[in-house]
Amino acid sequence: MDLLTVVQAVQTMFPDAAAEAVAGALVIRKEAAFAVLDQLKNGPSRFISLQCLTAVDRKEALDVVYHLYSFDVRFLLTVKVVLSSEEPSIDSVASLWDAANWFEREVYDLFGIKFLGHPDLRRILNPDDWAGHPLRKSFASSDIIQKPLK
Repeated sequence: MDLLTVVQAVQTMFPDAAAEAVAGALVIRKEAAFAVLDQLKNGPSRFISLQCLTAVDRKEALDVVYHLYSFDVRFLLTVKVVLSSEEPSIDSVASLWDAANWFEREVYDLFGIKFLGHPDLRRILNPDDWAGHPLRKSFASSDIIQKPLK
């Protein structure tokens, strides 16, 4: 198995996903992300392991990045979904992979990406009253809330 084989399979099954290979990753549209990821997990290649879910702030857009592994075909697949920097959101995959629950909370906390349908989307690293999302390029260190030590 290789990336081009995966891209061709996704293009065939999900023509609206606008699937393409970019810099070693399968890039798909936000609207098709859940359906494509569901098929990757439950389809013949069985990408049953979500190794990592993270995000990248590219200033003009945010990428949600999924690293999936298939033990059946011994292949690590990177999937990217590009989101708008303004009010970014995407469907949660916590129903597909249990590990996504905490990964999505971390990405929400640090980047401000909302995972729609997440069972418990709240901050995981920063205090509840923290202002902003510290891994966004727009975050300024002056935004940090200074509290006196008790």
